[in-house]
Amino acid sequence: MKSFILAAIRWYQQRGGSRRFFNTDCNFHPSCSEYTYQAIEYYGVMHGIKLGFNRIRRCTNPDCVSKIPDPLPGVTSTDEY
Repeated sequence: MKSFILAAIRWYQQRGGSRRFFNTDCNFHPSCSEYTYQAIEYYGVMHGIKLGFNRIRRCTNPDCVSKIPDPLPGVTSTDEY
């Protein structure tokens, strides 16, 4: 299940992500799809999907001028995902 979800996220990213499918850019860095990917890898499927869903719900400003840094909670910037 985990590998299928992660492969689906990579498929989405490789084909253009939110720019292609929704004609918008993510407001955050890392992007919502990358954040969700990292969350699933780090926290597991259930908690990772919950974190990703909550992040996507916050990504609602289509006029965002600059990317907002929003790393995965509990993971320092020096950790590798």
